[in-house]
Amino acid sequence: MSKFLKSLSLGIALTAVPLLSAAHAGDAAKGEKVFKKCAACHAVGEGAQNKVGPHLNDILGRTAGTGEDFKYSKPMIDAGKAGLVWDEASLTTYLEKPRDMIKGTKMAFAGLRKQEDLENVIAYLATFSGSAPEAQDQGAAAEEATETELASASPAPVSATREGGVLGLGREATPEEVAAWDIDVRPDGKGLPVGSGTVAEGEVLFADNCAVCHGDFGEGVGRWPVLAGGEDTLTDERPEKTIGSYWPYLSTVYDYVRRAMPYGNARSLSDDDVYALTAYLLYLNYIVEDEEFELSNENFLDHRLPNEENFIADDRAEEAHYARKGEPCMTDCKADPVTITMRARILDVTPGTVGDDEAAGVGGVD
Repeated sequence: MSKFLKSLSLGIALTAVPLLSAAHAGDAAKGEKVFKKCAACHAVGEGAQNKVGPHLNDILGRTAGTGEDFKYSKPMIDAGKAGLVWDEASLTTYLEKPRDMIKGTKMAFAGLRKQEDLENVIAYLATFSGSAPEAQDQGAAAEEATETELASASPAPVSATREGGVLGLGREATPEEVAAWDIDVRPDGKGLPVGSGTVAEGEVLFADNCAVCHGDFGEGVGRWPVLAGGEDTLTDERPEKTIGSYWPYLSTVYDYVRRAMPYGNARSLSDDDVYALTAYLLYLNYIVEDEEFELSNENFLDHRLPNEENFIADDRAEEAHYARKGEPCMTDCKADPVTITMRARILDVTPGTVGDDEAAGVGGVD
C-alpha cells in the first residue's frame, strides 16, 4: 500500500495515525483540519505537486530548500546548506513564526499560535514522511540544527529589497506570489481560464462541497445564504439576493467560487470544477434548463444574469455636479463656523428606546 493511502481520508487517518506517528505528540486527524490553512499554498499526499509553496511529502527528514523543482528563496537555500533539516523541533519553530526563523523566506504565512495546532499539523505531515527520523533521536541534534540555522540565517535587513523606498519596509512580491493572487475575472471575460464543466458534474460537486451549508437545491441551511430563487423580492423588506434575482454578472459568481469556496478549503477546486459549479448554479436559478449544459470559457459571455440591466456604471465623475466643481475642496472649504443641523439619533442610525420621545417612531428599540 502506498504510504499516501494511509491518510487519504479522515476515517482512514483516524485508524492509521496511531501506528504511523506514535513518536509525534499531536493528533494527525486534527492536524488534517489545521492543514486547511496551508492548503492554498502547499499540497501533501499522493500526487502532490508544488504550488505557491513546495509540496510537503517527506518534509520530515528533508534538508531545507531542497525539494525538487521548486524555486526557493536564497535564505531558505542557505539555511539548508548550513545544516537545517526539517524535523519536529525545527518545524515547530518555523511554523510558529516563519519569518522570525528565516529572514527573507517567501512564506507569507504569519504562523500558528497554538501549540496544539503545531503538534497536530506536524503529526499530520509525519504520516506523509516515510523517512522521518524518530523524534526521540532528534532532541539534541534538532536543537543544534535549529541553533545553527538561526545563527547562519542572514539577518539581512528587511528593507534590503526596498532600497530607496519611502519607508524602507517590506519587500517586492515575487512573481509566484503575484500570480497566486492575480486571479480576478472581469465581466467582459478577461481573466477567465480555459476550461469547462457541465451542470451534471456541478451537481455532484455541489453535493460534496456546498450542500452542507447551502442545501441540496441552494435553498440555504440555517443562516447560510440562499443561492437560488428570490425573483421579484428586491422591493420586499427582506429581499432574497441570489444569482437569479440580484447579482449583475456571472463573472462574479465564477470569481467568488474560485477564490473563496468551499468554505474552509478555498482554492481547492480546479478551474473545470468551478465552471461546473457555476453551470449548476445557473441551472438552480432556471437560467439554463438542460442538465447536460456545458459552461466554458468560450460560451461564458453568452449567459447574462436577469438583473444585470438594473445596475448602472458609476459615471459620477462625468455628472455635471461633479464636473462643475472640479477638484474637491480639502481645506478651508466653509467660511462660516460649523453648525450641527441634525443628530445621529434623529437620523435613526443610533437607536434609542421606545421610551425616548425623540427616538419613538424613528427606530427606537425596546
